[in-house]
Amino acid sequence: MYKNLEDYPDVLNVSDVQELLGIGRKQAYELVHSGEFHAIKVGKRIKVSKHVLINWIEGGNRYEKAN
Repeated sequence: MYKNLEDYPDVLNVSDVQELLGIGRKQAYELVHSGEFHAIKVGKRIKVSKHVLINWIEGGNRYEKAN
């Protein structure tokens, strides 16, 4: 079932990213690990700011991981 963007929390998990983009689970994990946008790991969980994801979708600056 589709939700409005406003229905999602400000901090998304991988299943939220998957649902928002209409992609598979494997693709969602590959995307959050790709370095295309900022994602954090909290324990074993991966979290993404909704604002960061929307900015990336709209063509915002590509995130560069610090080495």
